[in-house]
Amino acid sequence: MPSPEKIEQILQTHASLVLAVVQTIQNPEFKPQLDQVLQQSAQNGWQSLVTVINKIIDGNRDQAMLNGLDEEDAVIADSILRGLQDPETLPKGEQSGDATKAAPMMARLIDEARRGDPNALSMLGSMAEQMSRAGGDLANLGAVLKDMIDGERNVDKLCSRMGVQGESLITQILSELAKLDTH
Repeated sequence: MPSPEKIEQILQTHASLVLAVVQTIQNPEFKPQLDQVLQQSAQNGWQSLVTVINKIIDGNRDQAMLNGLDEEDAVIADSILRGLQDPETLPKGEQSGDATKAAPMMARLIDEARRGDPNALSMLGSMAEQMSRAGGDLANLGAVLKDMIDGERNVDKLCSRMGVQGESLITQILSELAKLDTH
């Protein structure tokens, strides 16, 4: 079972998917848009999760469906099931992130990915994808994640296209990475 912090990160990263599935179950007219998202997700290697989501959409609420899913997929599917039972448990969409919490979490994921953790690498890949769609500093941060995974620590190089908030976040991430590198 992942840590509460990791569960929260997974839910924040995939809040839009969780919310879209629950919304589509409650309003079937949204299904064509969700089908496009699910098709893209399946093409990006998330076929197991897409299969479970389709079962949930078809009315299956059995927790046993989660068996065999990887950690991240299981958290997403469980959140959908819990959200259908109690909407208060749904992740909040479009949360304004708290950089003081984001930097240590991002640094941990970057460090784990650099050490070869496939789950961390997958999460960062998903995050980078979402960041690129958001535009602005988030898109620029998404673009330099791979550089940080590959060991780049030059703040000027990493922040070359960043605004003030983006620079602040990257500086905090680099500070957290420095702490991790000394352990």
